[in-house]
Amino acid sequence: MDNNVLDEVANFGMHIPQIHFTLNNLVSWVASGCMIFGGIVPFVPQYMDIRRTENVDGFSTYVCLTLMLANILRILFWFGHPFEIPLLAQSVIMLVTMMTMLHLCTRVKRIQEISIGKRRFIDFETKHFWNWTYFVDYVLFISAFSILGGVITYLLAGQSIFVETLGFLAVFVEAMLGMPQFYRNYQNKSTVGMSVKMVCCWFSGDVFKTGYFVVNSAPAQFWLCGILQVTIDIAILGQVFYYSKNRSPQKVIKIAATENVHIS
Repeated sequence: MDNNVLDEVANFGMHIPQIHFTLNNLVSWVASGCMIFGGIVPFVPQYMDIRRTENVDGFSTYVCLTLMLANILRILFWFGHPFEIPLLAQSVIMLVTMMTMLHLCTRVKRIQEISIGKRRFIDFETKHFWNWTYFVDYVLFISAFSILGGVITYLLAGQSIFVETLGFLAVFVEAMLGMPQFYRNYQNKSTVGMSVKMVCCWFSGDVFKTGYFVVNSAPAQFWLCGILQVTIDIAILGQVFYYSKNRSPQKVIKIAATENVHIS
């Protein structure tokens, strides 16, 4: 009797595909797992630190904005140009992580700013953009952006130029994540107060991510902007070396005294 027939009889008539465990499969699964969850690792100590100190001065909520916009665009891009499932899962996990960070930051800032008037998204005041009092306002903005982007993508999904541009914008926005920090360091002529450990995590993660894009033949937008992201990380680490060699003790004291001023 045919072996396949025997297998089906043994499994009560159901054909159950066999999974072959090989070294290549194991490496692939580990790489996919790192790709999905690796991006949120640098934010875990930041989250714990904010909870412990009840202080958000060292974290810019614009990081959350940048990453959420980038990952929403990436998800929309997937509907027009499907890519690796781990990359799609990474975007979903990152959105959840950034919303969690925002929830904590909003709660802590609201406690710190008891005497300041309430700032709401529905007031549509540009000077208070992304500096609202309640977490629900951030949810409203992200929901509005997602719905608008979804409608536009649905209407233009058949246009290859639009789809490829959408993919480029998704990864380009994420690649620009380090630019505000780079510019701030340039303005201060110092990296005092910046978490070098955080940038090192970004660098190692971006190198791995770019390699993953190339190996898995991801769309060109992904690995090109991955290279750009690694370049910005290297530039920031270069600032650490350069400014540490060119600052006086008096300047260090002056900068440290003003480190309570942050982009948020």
